[in-house]
Amino acid sequence: MVSVLYRPGLSLGLRELKSSGLIAYPTEAVWGLGCLPHDYTAVQRLLKLKSRPQHKGLILVSGDRAHFAHLLEGLTVEQEDWLEQTWPGPNTWLVPHRQRVPDWISGGHQSVAIRVSAHPVIRALSQAVGGPIVSTSANPQGLAPARTGWRAKLYFGDQVYYVPGQVGRAAKPSQIRDLATGQILRPA
Repeated sequence: MVSVLYRPGLSLGLRELKSSGLIAYPTEAVWGLGCLPHDYTAVQRLLKLKSRPQHKGLILVSGDRAHFAHLLEGLTVEQEDWLEQTWPGPNTWLVPHRQRVPDWISGGHQSVAIRVSAHPVIRALSQAVGGPIVSTSANPQGLAPARTGWRAKLYFGDQVYYVPGQVGRAAKPSQIRDLATGQILRPA
């Protein structure tokens, strides 16, 4: 695997994340907007930029399931099977967070949305920061998600750093399911 340090666009994205900045980056289906999840200032800027209310919560994404180990303790065999069948990939799961993520990520809910992605940009960024990043579609509330970097730039201009890369082949944003019940909350 090529180190993120040898990929200038990713390296600049990493620098932006570490300085409380916002990034736009390609995901499996659309461009995402993100920041570091424990950076309250960056998360608030992201929510304001999208005109997204905090109570809706945000998705955390990583290229490594180990980054979510603290949230996945004590799963049933069936729940483990669901994750095994759907990760990595465009499948987001709501899992109980047991007060292990801040309210500004969970929206004050008892669960948090997490995804393990195979997308190379997400994998490189999460590896470089040593954990998940925030992932929400790169669009202002009420407008269509950006499927291209060009569209994301029309939405946000110079307010974010655009990590180079291509969107994957998925036709729609990730499916969202509840890990406690298996219920599909947003179909793919």
